[in-house]
Amino acid sequence: MFKKALFLFIFFFLITQNIDAQCAMCRAVLESEAGGETAKGINNGILYLMVFPYLLVGIIGYFIYKSRKKLKTK
Repeated sequence: MFKKALFLFIFFFLITQNIDAQCAMCRAVLESEAGGETAKGINNGILYLMVFPYLLVGIIGYFIYKSRKKLKTK
């Protein structure tokens, strides 16, 4: 089971795509300016902020898994 979960984690971690995290209206306004550097910065900031909820859920899930596994062995 652990090997399967590890494989899926590595698979999803290594297979990446370019993601635009902005809403359509924000993107249109930001891309209207020359260069688009502000749009890239805003997009990177949104993606950075999206990581923390997933990390929090993953860490909590890991500790729940670990505690349940410990209870099964007793």
